[in-house]
Amino acid sequence: MEAKIKSFTDLNAWREAHKLALIIYKTTEDFPKDERFSLIDQMRRCGISISSNIAEGFSRHGKKEKSQFYYMSKGSLTELQNQLLLARDLGYISNKLFNEIADKTVTVSKLLTGLIRSLK
Repeated sequence: MEAKIKSFTDLNAWREAHKLALIIYKTTEDFPKDERFSLIDQMRRCGISISSNIAEGFSRHGKKEKSQFYYMSKGSLTELQNQLLLARDLGYISNKLFNEIADKTVTVSKLLTGLIRSLK
């Protein structure tokens, strides 16, 4: 028997997105300081936005409204994937770290897709 989902923190999509945000914070600590107000800020905002939109969507009542926030979360995730490519290509992260984080973004994307499908 599955546990009842009572809070956004019970959603696997939120849990994985939260882990991703923590990874992004840790990873960007090592970026050049002159990226503080550009790529670091952008990547951290996206990381936060993914889990925040899942949380906000969870609190909405209508399926259409919920899915709108889950789609916004997916948009932030795609934006983060683009920024990860840039960080790799600029040499700020290794290919190994890029692949690890990229795998996590794919996991979050699949969970978000499942969350959206559950509303249809």
